[in-house]
Amino acid sequence: MATRALTIIQGSWQLLRLMAVASSSFSTILSTMLPLILFYSISTDTVLSLFMMLTVGALFFHGVLTHMLNDVSDYKSGTDAHSPAILSGGSRVTQDGYFSVEDLEKLGDRLIYAIIFACIALVFLGFYEISMLLLIGVWAAASYSRVPLQLSYRPFAGEVFSLFPSMLALGLAGAWLALDAIPLWAWQNATINALFCVSWVMVHHIPDRIADQHAAPKKRTSVVWAMETFGQSFSRLPALFYLFLTGVCIFWMGTERLWAALGVLVFVAASAILVTKMNIDDNQQVSTCEKIMLLLAIVNAIWLGVFM
Repeated sequence: MATRALTIIQGSWQLLRLMAVASSSFSTILSTMLPLILFYSISTDTVLSLFMMLTVGALFFHGVLTHMLNDVSDYKSGTDAHSPAILSGGSRVTQDGYFSVEDLEKLGDRLIYAIIFACIALVFLGFYEISMLLLIGVWAAASYSRVPLQLSYRPFAGEVFSLFPSMLALGLAGAWLALDAIPLWAWQNATINALFCVSWVMVHHIPDRIADQHAAPKKRTSVVWAMETFGQSFSRLPALFYLFLTGVCIFWMGTERLWAALGVLVFVAASAILVTKMNIDDNQQVSTCEKIMLLLAIVNAIWLGVFM
């Protein structure tokens, strides 16, 4: 019994993949929380309570549900079996014997149903904002990996309709719940952080491009699409495209947030140089580039939160 409990704990921790969750979700939340502390007369207790609630939500939706559903779909298609599995290739809790794919699938279904029922209850109780945020989270996780949509297997669809909306909602949530409105700075911070997140996810997919290409069904990510359309060296194109969109946002901030815009320009430029210069055939180098981009995403989010 104790051995099984320890196995569940170890497997759950591995499934969580805290580094990815912390660098994307936590930093996105923090980017909204900092202005509330620095520039608004909102009590520290309120801000901390919001931060903890959103953090727990991010851990659950990104770290547990999304990873769980994605592990099931990628295990079934066979792409994880051929992944180099440095930072990519899923959590590997199934391959390492912590959970069976059937257990993950059943638990994923039950969690989805539980969240939907909770959203209905929250609507009746008048918590419309929280209900909407939960629905966005479950939509993103399910649409990304579950059939019939399985948007992660379609070029650009996974990031446009699943990943970006969920990260945007997470970035807006703090301001929305605290202020009962979403100010312009919150839209800007959330959009930039979400696009930055999407760009490093595209780098994350590069080591898996061959495994994804030979999956059944084929996992035709944006990276695989770019490789098949333009050639191997263009596998970096989706990451550069989303970095370009991130950089374009500096014109949205304009002179009103000059220091914030300059910071974004520096972080985006540094990331673009890394992506351009990395050797896409060296999986270790690509993963190192991804780690640096994760750190830049954190610094960028904090920078946006401070320079409002």
